[in-house]
Amino acid sequence: MDIGIEISLYPLDRDYIPPIQEFIDRLRRHDGLRVVTNSMSTQVFGPFERAMGAVQGEIRASFEHADKAVFVMKVVGPFNPPPD
Repeated sequence: MDIGIEISLYPLDRDYIPPIQEFIDRLRRHDGLRVVTNSMSTQVFGPFERAMGAVQGEIRASFEHADKAVFVMKVVGPFNPPPD
């Protein structure tokens, strides 16, 4: 079953862009997922276990490398990913 996850990351830091870009870059390294970004959020599309596992791992990595951050997520499924 494929799902879609919409994520917004709000690093509680004046220099907020680098942690967001690092999070997106790490997500893009996961095989079998489609990662789409816009000015408001990042969307991750793929199989349930793979997508949730990747997002969980990268949120943990963000928390380990940042003082504080807020993640807002929406999950939709089952889902047919949008065309490229």
